[in-house]
Amino acid sequence: MVPTTSLLLLLGLALLAPGLSAEKVRGWGRFGDGFGGLFACLLPGAERSLPQCVLTGLWINDLGSNMTIGAVNNNGEFTGTYHTAVTATTKEIKISPLRGNQHSSNQKSQPTFGFTVKWSFSDSTTVFTGQCFVDEHGKEILKTMWLLRSHVNSIDDDWKATRVGINTFTRLRKRWE
Repeated sequence: MVPTTSLLLLLGLALLAPGLSAEKVRGWGRFGDGFGGLFACLLPGAERSLPQCVLTGLWINDLGSNMTIGAVNNNGEFTGTYHTAVTATTKEIKISPLRGNQHSSNQKSQPTFGFTVKWSFSDSTTVFTGQCFVDEHGKEILKTMWLLRSHVNSIDDDWKATRVGINTFTRLRKRWE
């Protein structure tokens, strides 16, 4: 009788596991559909470990702009380059330097960050802020919001000097990878 009760309990939990919130069970799918949530619930204090999202590397955004971020130092600082695919100026687009910080006290696997791009071909500056995520398929994604400040000739034109937008970046893979 005891083995039957245990089997029924296990079966009941397996049937209830798909109803658990996706946030609780995401990342446990390696154990099988539905059963991942079951194992997460049965292991006291079990925490899922998210894959590490790393800023360093080559990135492309939804508009086709490319960005290269160098190594992040122990203080969370990094440098790199940004090659925009879009501009409001008629000047030739040039690769521009960027400088930023990753939240160094944030030891989590999906860090927040911010960086500034000093455009080499215009009198504008853009600041980006965002977070580095790893989705359920292991794909790294940078979700960002930016402010672009353009030079204007008078305070009367200040109202039109700042633009705001969002970009999503994905890691740019080399063809042979």
